[in-house]
Amino acid sequence: MTPDRFFALMLLLESRDGATTQELASALGVSLRTITRDLNWLRDAGLPVTAHRGRLGGVTMLPGSGLDLTRLTPGERDHLSLIGLDEKQRAELDASVESRRALAKIAATQSPRVDELLPLTDVVHVDSRPWLQTRASGTTPASLIGAVRRGRQLRIVYDSPRESCPRDVVVDPYGLFAKAGIWYLVADCARVPRMYRLERIITWKEVDQPRRIRENQTLATVAAALIDQWEHNHAIEVSATVDQTQIERAQRIFGLRLVRDDHEESATGHKVTIRFLHLEDVRALLPFGSAITVHGPTEARAHLRALATNLAHHYAPSPTS
Repeated sequence: MTPDRFFALMLLLESRDGATTQELASALGVSLRTITRDLNWLRDAGLPVTAHRGRLGGVTMLPGSGLDLTRLTPGERDHLSLIGLDEKQRAELDASVESRRALAKIAATQSPRVDELLPLTDVVHVDSRPWLQTRASGTTPASLIGAVRRGRQLRIVYDSPRESCPRDVVVDPYGLFAKAGIWYLVADCARVPRMYRLERIITWKEVDQPRRIRENQTLATVAAALIDQWEHNHAIEVSATVDQTQIERAQRIFGLRLVRDDHEESATGHKVTIRFLHLEDVRALLPFGSAITVHGPTEARAHLRALATNLAHHYAPSPTS
């Protein structure tokens, strides 16, 4: 269990008379298996967490046995309830100072035990940034979070990789979303959900209109739907063979979009299907060079051939004078 999820779970148990494991899992954005493991971890750590079956049952903690939150300000409670962020991401949101102060207040009220373990924050460090990531340009989370919390519409100029020039659009923001070390603005544009990468937002300003988000939709539900769409929806399926030495790399890059055919494997390669949202997206195969052989469809092979030809012409030796 990460330190963030530990404190978030403790806050939930402190603030409710009882909650089902499903409610706790939904609130923390984890699976039932994970929340069950977390609750067992709390019991093993000596905290009096109990579970009762039945309509009026649920998971509870004995009063006065958990975290002492009486010394926290509303702002500190708000910052402490953020889960899943590493220290760098908290700093990007300008939230690390409040979080550290809240944790320090809680730690100061805990009575030491003879068999005291080292704090998890001392022995566990989480860094969700991808390797070799360059410093992001564009809009920062800290500069945007205030405008998002005020619940106003935003006018953004967005530099999409699929557009020839930046677009000026008005959006209704749900909030900020961090995934794999990258920040996104999740918002509706003309009532259609979108995910805007912050480093591609060139400029933005608040519009003097309250946001108009869809009924019964939250940041969590919209982000989950967009991720599911990105992982499963597709316009083109590419059949290919991936060299044995590159299959793990391909799986890391394409994730659920790559499906291996376990019946079509050899000592040198793996038969796979890779799903892409757009034909243009097959350019992601170019860095693999000849380690990936595309068999079909015809338009995917033709597009890759055109891209490779253009690349070869770009780097062709200059004619001598």
